[in-house]
Amino acid sequence: MATPKRYDIQVSAESFYLEEQSDPAQNRYVFAYTVTLQNQGSVAARLLERHWIITDANGKIEEVRGEGVVGEHPHLRPGEGFRYTSGAILETVVGSMRGSYQMIADDGTRFDAEIPPFVLSIPRTLH
Repeated sequence: MATPKRYDIQVSAESFYLEEQSDPAQNRYVFAYTVTLQNQGSVAARLLERHWIITDANGKIEEVRGEGVVGEHPHLRPGEGFRYTSGAILETVVGSMRGSYQMIADDGTRFDAEIPPFVLSIPRTLH
């Protein structure tokens, strides 16, 4: 069996359209997304910062940087996970998000955990 990487935070996300908070007449489309982080490495690590790149269907790009997620700086020991839900507002019915989390391992090493791209879309917009 292969030795696990020392620093390996796997990230997945799922998005949901919030129709009750959206206002299509005003080009306001509200989405929630739930992110799951899983420490598959061999060293515990704490999430320090987030960096999101949000792109709408018009090609408008918004970058968001900040400390922690939902007011927290989760510390994940090997095998542990953390899940949270947040939101984004677009001016179009479809868009995407991607980015990274800046992590610090218990041994002092800083590394990035990539957030793979995922789609924000109102139902029945994409096939």
